[in-house]
Amino acid sequence: RDTESNKWLLNHTSHRPKVAVICGSGLGLLADGAANKQTFRYQDIPNFPVSTVAGHEGCLVFGTIEDTSCVFMQGHFHLYEGYSLCQVTFPVRIFKLMGVETVLVTNASGGICPDFKVGDIMLIKDHINLPGFAGQHPLCGPNDERFGIRFPCMSDAYSKDLRRLALDVGSELGCSDFIREGVYCMVSGPNFETIAEARMLLILGCDSVGKDCN
Repeated sequence: RDTESNKWLLNHTSHRPKVAVICGSGLGLLADGAANKQTFRYQDIPNFPVSTVAGHEGCLVFGTIEDTSCVFMQGHFHLYEGYSLCQVTFPVRIFKLMGVETVLVTNASGGICPDFKVGDIMLIKDHINLPGFAGQHPLCGPNDERFGIRFPCMSDAYSKDLRRLALDVGSELGCSDFIREGVYCMVSGPNFETIAEARMLLILGCDSVGKDCN
C-alpha cells in the first residue's frame, strides 16, 4: 500500500522533498511561505487516510523554501478517529520512501507543567507513549527493514541539533520568554484528561499531553 501511494505521488509531482512538516491544528498556514506549491487532497491519494478533525484541511502541499524542497501535511490522523496506529503513521513512511530526511512535527497540546502559560511553545525533548504500554504501537507487527531496525533506540528520538537551532532562532526573534523544552505524553483520547490523570502525568514527569502520534 505504501509503495502504491509513493509511486502515485512521484508520478504526479516533480518535487522530491527533503523536509516534511506535519502541521497541527490551525497550523496549516505553515505552508503559506512555500514557493512553487502543488497541492493534493488526501482523498485523491491512493490508500491515504482522510482527516475528520475540524481545522485540518486534509491536503499534502509540496513546495520549496529557500531552495529546499518540502512537503507540508495539512492535517493528520488520530487513534480516536478510528484509525490504527499503522494508519496514523502511514504518511511518515511515504515521506521516507520519497526521500525525506528531516521531519518537523507540530501540534496543539495541553500544558501540565505549572510553569507553562497558554500560548507557550514547547520543543519536545522526550516523550511517554501511554498507549504503547498497552500494545498500541505503530511498530507492532512484522518489521519492514526499509524503515529501520526491529528494536530502535529511543534515547535520542528528538534531534538535539534541531532543538538547539530552534532555540537559537527563537532567541534571535525575541521569543525566548515563551519557548520551552519538555516531555510530551501521548494519550488516545478523545476525552480530555481528568484532574487526577493530569496530576498523575505530572508526577510521571510529563510537561504536556496530547492525542497526536506521528
